[in-house]
Amino acid sequence: MSDTRYWRSLEDLAQTEEFRRAVEDEFPGRSPDWLEPVKRRDLLRLMGASMGLAGLTGCVSIQPQEKIVPYVRQPEDLVPGRPLFFATSMPMCGYGLGLLAESHEGRPTKVEGNHLHPSSLGATDAFAQASVLSLYDPDRSQAVMYRGQISEWPRFLGAMAGIRKQLLARGGAGLRILTEANSSPTFAWQMGFLLKDYPQMKWHIWEPAGSDGAFRASQAMFGRPLHPIYNIAAADVIFSLDADFLSSGPASVRYQREFADRRRVTDGQNNINRLYVAEPTLTPTGSKADHRLPIRASDIDSLARALAAAVGFASAPASTGDDARDSMVRAVAADLKAHAGRSLVIAGDGQPAPVHALAHAMNQALGNLGRTVQLTEPVQNAPQDVVQSLGDLVAAMRGGQVEALVIAGANPVYTAPANLSFADAMARVPFRAHLGLYQDETARLCHWHVPQAHYLEAWSDVRAHDGTASIIQPLIQPIWGGKSIHEFVTALTDFPDQRGYELVRNYWQTQRGGTGFEQFWRLAVHDGVVPDTAAAPLRVSANLAAIPPPESQSLPADQLELVFQPDPAVFDGRFANNAWLQEMPKYITKLTWDNAAYLSPRTAARLGLQSEDLVELTYQGRSVRAPVLIAPGQADNSVTVTLGYGRTRGGHIAQGVGFNAYALRTFERPGFGGGLQVRKVGRYPLALTQNHHALERAELVKRATLEHYREHPDFARHEHHPAFSIYPEYDYSKSYRWGMSIDQSVCTGCSACVLACVAENNVSVVGKPEVIRGREMHWLRIDTYFTGTPDNPEVVHQPMLCQHCEKAPCEPVCPVAATVHDSDGLSQMVYNRCVGTRYCSNNCPYKVRRFNFLLYADWDTESLYALRNPDVTVRSRGVMEKCSFCVQRIQRAKIDAELADRRVTDGEVVTACQAACPTRAIVFGDLNDPKSELMRLRRQPTSYGVLTELNTQPRIGYQAVITNPNKELVKA
Repeated sequence: MSDTRYWRSLEDLAQTEEFRRAVEDEFPGRSPDWLEPVKRRDLLRLMGASMGLAGLTGCVSIQPQEKIVPYVRQPEDLVPGRPLFFATSMPMCGYGLGLLAESHEGRPTKVEGNHLHPSSLGATDAFAQASVLSLYDPDRSQAVMYRGQISEWPRFLGAMAGIRKQLLARGGAGLRILTEANSSPTFAWQMGFLLKDYPQMKWHIWEPAGSDGAFRASQAMFGRPLHPIYNIAAADVIFSLDADFLSSGPASVRYQREFADRRRVTDGQNNINRLYVAEPTLTPTGSKADHRLPIRASDIDSLARALAAAVGFASAPASTGDDARDSMVRAVAADLKAHAGRSLVIAGDGQPAPVHALAHAMNQALGNLGRTVQLTEPVQNAPQDVVQSLGDLVAAMRGGQVEALVIAGANPVYTAPANLSFADAMARVPFRAHLGLYQDETARLCHWHVPQAHYLEAWSDVRAHDGTASIIQPLIQPIWGGKSIHEFVTALTDFPDQRGYELVRNYWQTQRGGTGFEQFWRLAVHDGVVPDTAAAPLRVSANLAAIPPPESQSLPADQLELVFQPDPAVFDGRFANNAWLQEMPKYITKLTWDNAAYLSPRTAARLGLQSEDLVELTYQGRSVRAPVLIAPGQADNSVTVTLGYGRTRGGHIAQGVGFNAYALRTFERPGFGGGLQVRKVGRYPLALTQNHHALERAELVKRATLEHYREHPDFARHEHHPAFSIYPEYDYSKSYRWGMSIDQSVCTGCSACVLACVAENNVSVVGKPEVIRGREMHWLRIDTYFTGTPDNPEVVHQPMLCQHCEKAPCEPVCPVAATVHDSDGLSQMVYNRCVGTRYCSNNCPYKVRRFNFLLYADWDTESLYALRNPDVTVRSRGVMEKCSFCVQRIQRAKIDAELADRRVTDGEVVTACQAACPTRAIVFGDLNDPKSELMRLRRQPTSYGVLTELNTQPRIGYQAVITNPNKELVKA
């Protein structure tokens, strides 16, 4: 397997002149000739507070003055320097992710996963890690606004009291409440009381990333909406119909864990699962597939019907009309039937109702219901077709049926399908009130706007993907006086001053009241989960005769389709003002600070386009301009755009970044549709990190099939250690020897580890112009390698960080000994010594050292002071930075061990990247401990080191990728 060619980008595959120059240029500082210079107005915007960007003081080497304020009376339970952790949950799209929020002297600075929570199992995702930055974002709404002027909460309550009298007299006729998806038991309780007061009131729900297809299919097949919960751990064979279940959805963190546990040959299992994926755009789920089919989203329906026929659903057509696809369908169907009851078919959120219905039918025909898939009553409150619900609201507003519109959390003026013209319809409503984290596009058109409290500032509750309820407890008072959704809707009641804590506690007292309530409440708040609240599985059967017909005729083979997907970084736009996420390289493409139109290499060639061409996309009579990005694995004649960019309000960072894909989206086909036209109009620079820090060596990754591994278990053991070294040996037998193992078989490239490192180590962002110059500061990056053809490559994700080499090439070249080994063998950076020669970076074969060219850290924004981890130095300009193996966590564990007169035990030190990883791909430990989990992994035959032929003796070992392809589909 060593002769396999791996490439990082299309430029790498073609070995273009530009790529070779980029690899050879150690410190790239040049920009493309056609890159427009940064305008002064844009520079001032990028200097805005929520970013840690370089400002006009970037060329000043003097450290800014800092003020310190001592405790007058220190709290008894507070130990300075020792963080406290509080269980809470992060609500998103109506579901909760269980977290443990880290607090330093009352300041939440980071989150970890709550191992007791069924959706997180102790891990997190990138959105959760970045949510702490949103808490301190100075661009958040900071005051109650009335018609664009600052007002007060009591005045808002007075206005609501007047509206309330009018509405009560009419039984609530004319009152509409629009919220995001919501599963809070307390909020459902509140809405029940409101419906008693206003029986003719209507509650609408809008989630731009929601699935109307799943709702409609459930209604058709089961007669009522039901919620599917997948048991990935029990599935031997999985087929994904455009479902990115490993990186999107309320249970994606759990599903990653369950999927990874079935892929580890290091656990001694030789029966790993098998994954098939059919999708238009290469996703993290597709990157882990044993077989992947690039296919237009509009062709998924015919593929699903052919597969359904092959597994025994006779009324479906047995052919897709394509010989290659039919061959795959036959092989997949045989595999699914051979694992009946232990297989699983999953339909993606973007697919219409017929595909979801076919997935239900196949799971039932295969005997998977009740085994690999459970159906429960809906977890969310007021389940409804979110697209149709929004359409009904717009129709009512246009018809003059809405007297008062109360919007909580949603931003429909920006996110609603373009042909609904939500803003025009809303303008006809006499009274409009909005609750939101930002003064966004919807807030601007409302009479009243109330700042919303962040989830770390407010009491609430939320349900997990399986229905388990958890208490959301705040760690800090609302920084800018924000109100929770519970407090906001009380303005429509006789008790408008009720606090969130009282409401949440009172609800649970109605559920678990009695003599033992206090103990129940304390335990639920402490653990972060409410026991015995998971939804009960139902014994149901699908009505196979009710499968809807295809929603439209199949597109001609040469017609372009347009596909809409939530963005990996900013999602549906709610994180557009989060600089950490904006600068996070998106998985697969490694694009930052923008969205783009993804095209396949063949489609781009047919249209005469290249990456960074600016094109005009015309769809259903509407047009936007977007940059082109040629993406490996993209389906031919399918153009994918991601949502969440092109904001006009919502923070300095969000405004003017990327293009607004919502402007093309339609009410009738929110997921995808045919008839797209593309016209080139210019050029547009993209900040891509895919070719940054490229390593010039062979065999950087090792990969084999399960069959090859069984025959050659030592295939990865091809390391070269020259016997002679000029470096002296050091005896670590009386200390620790910290190291790490990373399992590439289970890494999905989700970037949770990257954001965890940023949050833990106060890593700065630098902005798009600096990223283009290759100056991003991430201490941990994920290198993505491809093999095979660009049309449908196989993918390997390789997290790359400082290897803490035993024989570190960076150390002897430093003239001031700023980079040195400590007694535990860690390669450390002494910032006060560093004079910025960058010799160490030039001598590092792994390209993992980052130089602080400018003063990227924001020293001026007061709210960001509380964000930073006090255990890690905030760096000024002119020093080299790199991974430290979270030395602050190591030192904390060593101090505890010394106080107890013992050694640090295995698993006691957990690095930030390890803690965040949903798949547990990262394991940290002591190489001196032969019984440690780390040493067990290092002894595995799949363990290898990167660039060991240089005799650097890295402390990080990688586990080779093992795949499980179907022999029937493997090419000869």
